[in-house]
Amino acid sequence: MGRIKIETPDEARLAALGVKKWSPWGCDASTFDWQYDAEEVCYILEGRARIKGPTEEVEIKKGDLVTFPKDLKCVWKVIEKISKVYTFR
Repeated sequence: MGRIKIETPDEARLAALGVKKWSPWGCDASTFDWQYDAEEVCYILEGRARIKGPTEEVEIKKGDLVTFPKDLKCVWKVIEKISKVYTFR
């Protein structure tokens, strides 16, 4: 299984990815289990969360472009209300 990848993209990269057409999602501060059935790429619009997988723990925040690998089982701890747009590959 792959690792969670975090990047800080520029506007040109976001435009090339078509981020403005991605689906929105948001969540208040909470903790929940999650599993990715497909690779997800998301762009964090606001907020902050910690994601703990079987081999790593990362923190994501506004401005991050995050890739979650297929089959990842993890725990999301939303620290500050989070808003993102996402797509599956």
